[in-house]
Amino acid sequence: MGAKLKALSGKDIIKILKGFGFIVHDQTGSHIKLRRVMLGMNQTLIVPNHNPIAKGTLKGILNQASKYISQSELLQHFYSK
Repeated sequence: MGAKLKALSGKDIIKILKGFGFIVHDQTGSHIKLRRVMLGMNQTLIVPNHNPIAKGTLKGILNQASKYISQSELLQHFYSK
């Protein structure tokens, strides 16, 4: 049996991403914009403040975050063994 996607809330994801240096930049409605500056470039991710976040949305956030953070580092936070 393979790894299973965890049931995460928006707050859980924000906490994970803060561990990688992202900070809450702005919020519009239930969507929270996180940002970090690396090598002079803004890196931005949008996270819905839902509980739980739908699995498809969670995979989308994982794919977007993978542009900035190594997927091997992210997977341990998003999948259970």
